Amino acid sequence: MPDDDLIDFARDSFAHGDLTFDVWRSGAGPAVIVLAEIPGITPKVAAFARRVRDLGLTVVLPDLFGVAGRDPSPDAHGWLGTARTAARAMLPLCVRREFTILATGRTSRIITWLRALAAHEHDRCGGPGVGAVGMCFTGGFALAMATDDRLLAPVLSQPSLPLPITRGKRGTIDISPADLQIVKDRCAAGLQVLGLRFRGDRLVPGERFDFLRRQLGDAFVAVELDDADANPDGLIRPHSVLTDHLIDEPGQPTRQALDQVLELFRARLLTG
Repeated sequence: MPDDDLIDFARDSFAHGDLTFDVWRSGAGPAVIVLAEIPGITPKVAAFARRVRDLGLTVVLPDLFGVAGRDPSPDAHGWLGTARTAARAMLPLCVRREFTILATGRTSRIITWLRALAAHEHDRCGGPGVGAVGMCFTGGFALAMATDDRLLAPVLSQPSLPLPITRGKRGTIDISPADLQIVKDRCAAGLQVLGLRFRGDRLVPGERFDFLRRQLGDAFVAVELDDADANPDGLIRPHSVLTDHLIDEPGQPTRQALDQVLELFRARLLTG
């Protein structure tokens, strides 16, 4: 897939507190915050955002790391280009204090900025509320954003933090106890949280989804796919449900997972 020039998106910046990041917007209607996976807003992340936009929604992509629109595949830029793309994404994540990679029981500092962005987009776009989908590194961010009542449709696609290097880190997610309690209370009042993972994904162990089931009860809807359901042309082992490992054909389990995400946004943001 070639690089994506994002010509159908408008680029802007959003500041809150001492943080400022660029954002890419497209569409009209209630807002959905699309949080990219590593290495950033790839062509496949942009393609997913367009699917959301085409429901009649505004998609908002914060440009938190990487090079927006760049294809990380070796077919596009060679293996050296792939390595450079990954490095440009990972370095800021490792050194910037607004991102929490290893800590258990903490909400990353970037969440305050993301909550402010969601509130801003709700004011700008209108509608009953806002949706959010996080992927991989940002997967749990959508859960922490759900402390705000405006967040009506959180999606956690392969939430990979904290990195599951110990048993304790495998059985939790990157959110503080206080924030988790707020989300639990919202779930008891009707909020639904959708989670997606491949069963063999070592970055998203089954213990993490077991933890979410225990904490959120029936409000947590888990979509767990067999590794054999993944697109075999993906760059790494089965991981990215909505992008790199999506088989976009009717009847395919990954396509059904995508359709479930789209239906959640449609039901919570466009119906009623």
